[in-house]
Amino acid sequence: MSAVEPSTKRAGLAMRAVGMLLHPGETWAAVAAEPIGVGELYRGYIAPLAAIAPICGAAGLLLFGASIAGIHLKPSLGATLLGAGLDYGLTLIAAYLLALAVAALAPAFGGTGSRIQALKLVAYAGTATWLAGVFALYPTVGFPVAVLGGLYSLYALYLGLSPLMRTPPERSLTYFAVILFAVLLLALLLRLGTGFVR
Repeated sequence: MSAVEPSTKRAGLAMRAVGMLLHPGETWAAVAAEPIGVGELYRGYIAPLAAIAPICGAAGLLLFGASIAGIHLKPSLGATLLGAGLDYGLTLIAAYLLALAVAALAPAFGGTGSRIQALKLVAYAGTATWLAGVFALYPTVGFPVAVLGGLYSLYALYLGLSPLMRTPPERSLTYFAVILFAVLLLALLLRLGTGFVR
């Protein structure tokens, strides 16, 4: 391994993230043809970007606390770090579970059920959501920006259905609606799961 390799990987991550934010439609064509394994995708893209929101959110809570209905709360260091670690771990699991759902549903909509293509779709579509996690440093701003990032990620996911999952364009909207239902169900289940742990 050369000394140049890590910075090249970081540059590749940055270029892919910029591509997904500025012109996702064009970026999907490159992503579809790109050979990559699950481990490499997790190490090189999902794990670093998924860490942004938990790290920034924990820092924001420790620095500014949280306000609920005018009541200011300052959580403990241990609870904040535990929550951030739990959120990070669940995000990594959720990405994989959503990719499995996307792959399993694809044949029903005329697409191909490739798990690696589905994971690429989920990973790269999530770029805006994960980068919006930077704004969690200031909790008051973090939530609205996270919502906007989530909406843009859904738009990017929709654009990626035909190139990656080979879904006919006329069936992409229905496929997207079913995936959206799966996203909401998965988010609800994970939120319920974290409620029992915290």
